[in-house]
Amino acid sequence: MPDIDATDRRILAVLQRNGRITNAELSEQVNLSPSACHRRVERLEQIGLIAGYVALLDARAMGRPTTVFVEITLQSQAEDLLDAFELAVTRVPDVLECHLMAGTADYLLKILTEDTEDFARIHRQYLARLPGVAKMQSSFALRTVVKTTAISV
Repeated sequence: MPDIDATDRRILAVLQRNGRITNAELSEQVNLSPSACHRRVERLEQIGLIAGYVALLDARAMGRPTTVFVEITLQSQAEDLLDAFELAVTRVPDVLECHLMAGTADYLLKILTEDTEDFARIHRQYLARLPGVAKMQSSFALRTVVKTTAISV
């Protein structure tokens, strides 16, 4: 990790809670002048600790209250099959996350859906057509206990 100090950590913590905060408000919260705060934020962006800024949408309000985790095991670990799978899964519009895993499954997907019927559509239209799939196991989240995008700084 790049060399950052306590002030940089405070800036990162505040920005993770509120990415729309003004520089003046941020500088006040971290006890810096606005110009010094702005320079630090620019540096944190340049060194890649701040990857971008986004609006986090409410899945329920967007009509996608159901979270489904899908474990996928491929027929083999051949490099060309992994590449083909990864390229194809990037084209599935409903997949929020796809992780290459160590363990029983090769990949873990996170999908938000309207309901079980919507997931059945996604399964038929996209997941069942992914290349090299030998086994697929889907689990529906009953309730989210912890959900954050903030990384401990």
